[in-house]
Amino acid sequence: MRTSLLELLLAVDWPPGVLLALVVVQLAVAALRLRASRNAQGRLRFDGCLWPRRMRALMRRPAEPLAATWPYGTFLQRLGSPVRVALLELGVRRRVLPGQIVIHEGVRESHLVLLEEGLTKVTASLPDGRAALLALRVGGDLVGEMSALNGQPRSASVTTCGPATYRVIQPDRFKAFLKEHPDAALELAAMVSDKLRWSNRRRIDFTSYPVKIRVARVVAELCRTHGRQGREGVVIDVRLTQPELASICGAAETSIQKALRELRTEGLVDTDYRRITVRDLPRLRRTGELEAEEG
Repeated sequence: MRTSLLELLLAVDWPPGVLLALVVVQLAVAALRLRASRNAQGRLRFDGCLWPRRMRALMRRPAEPLAATWPYGTFLQRLGSPVRVALLELGVRRRVLPGQIVIHEGVRESHLVLLEEGLTKVTASLPDGRAALLALRVGGDLVGEMSALNGQPRSASVTTCGPATYRVIQPDRFKAFLKEHPDAALELAAMVSDKLRWSNRRRIDFTSYPVKIRVARVVAELCRTHGRQGREGVVIDVRLTQPELASICGAAETSIQKALRELRTEGLVDTDYRRITVRDLPRLRRTGELEAEEG
């Protein structure tokens, strides 16, 4: 038969004060054990309830960056906020260093790259081994959509010009996203149309305008897409080498140097190491015969 601690203490004939103190200690220890047991059960119930699970799921969702202001004309800028968040959720986020090739020309692959931060350049190989600069892409742009939709090899390479963050999206998930969000499909078509228009304009420029006008047109376009207002004028936040500017203008590097020298003499631009500041954008647009065209 089990004997309690109180019965044992009474049997040893200790003074009543000592017995009372021991009883109080025993009750206090029992109360502490009971409180610890209740706290443990409460933690188990809290961990098993649905509310914290939902909260953890929400915390894991790759929500749209709070401070993101997507540049004009980029794919993310074209979408409404809920659709942007849904698109960002599709991809696996990656951070890379400058000079990283995120899409390789000629490779048969079909994933898409959704840029979040950083500047990239789109280049294609020329028969003589040089690389032609076709376009520049920034945070908010979507690249690789052609191969994702038609299954053909990559038509160009995409290389980071600085540290960059992007999301890799698999084509089946992207196609399902377009079916679920038809407005996004329309904006994708508009984006591809804009790229085609840019390409057509460059072809027309190559055959119809002298080099100085081509340079003025390209620099004015870069002001619109990648420019910021500074104290001396519009600073183009794209660090282009003269060979890269020559390739996008379709001209020899010596011709580009001459055109930039003339634009500097006329007070339209200032050039520094890989940086262009446009001091008078309206006059530059007139030089490029853009005054009658849409911005």
